[in-house]
Amino acid sequence: MSSDRNVRPSAGAGGHVRIEPRILYFGTPVALLSTLNGDGTPNLAPVSSVWALGMTVVLGLGATGQTALNLRERPELVVNLPSEDLWERVERLAPLTGRSPVPRGKPPGCRFEADKFGAAGLTELGSDLVGPPRVGECPLQLEARVRGVRADGSGAHVVVEAEVVRVHAAQDVVVPGTDHVDPGRHSAAPRTADARQRPCRSLPQGAPRRPPPADRLLAPAGARASSRAFESTRRTRLPLRVRCLGRRRGTVGSGAAPPPLRTGPARSRGAG
Repeated sequence: MSSDRNVRPSAGAGGHVRIEPRILYFGTPVALLSTLNGDGTPNLAPVSSVWALGMTVVLGLGATGQTALNLRERPELVVNLPSEDLWERVERLAPLTGRSPVPRGKPPGCRFEADKFGAAGLTELGSDLVGPPRVGECPLQLEARVRGVRADGSGAHVVVEAEVVRVHAAQDVVVPGTDHVDPGRHSAAPRTADARQRPCRSLPQGAPRRPPPADRLLAPAGARASSRAFESTRRTRLPLRVRCLGRRRGTVGSGAAPPPLRTGPARSRGAG
């Protein structure tokens, strides 16, 4: 039997209410997954369900997308972690799918695009150990081989486990003389919305694009969502699992530098 406190706001400030979200999405980092299509051309898809355990990366993908199909048939990929200044190019991929015809379940307005790299204005770089190319503009690129693909309980998604076999890191994010990534050279830039919760849309070619407003990004608990609050969030350096990689040079804030982070995949948290 339910009690009132399970269905009504808690008394006092900071109370909780019961909600029924369509998906469990709270603002997570973006990764760009590059895979190979059946004809050997690359596919590129933004995802926000990525996390790592040791050298294993776990991905959550839509079951009907081209990325899931590619990984079942050609089990290699590159997990590319974009920097904050690439947000516009990442957004260009949102209304695109690499599968034709567009599969059912995609948001209205999604359209087929064969050349995802070209559509986003990103550069293909050859990989060392896997077939799919890397995204040249991304500061961290994780070559990986799939070790397992399975459906989730709903059947709408697949869970992919992949072993990272090589890590490429931009020189300016690595602590000199080590194999560590310097967290001080990254800034918070969580994904602002999940494509499954809003229609796909594309802006006309050449139309101005604005960065996501601060109140759609993670802000400190209890803080008013504003640009000042967002800057404060950046200075406190959110854990990597809740932010997208963004390169910054020099020190951040006035506090002591955080401990170095290994160049293995960052813990974090689906693709067309």
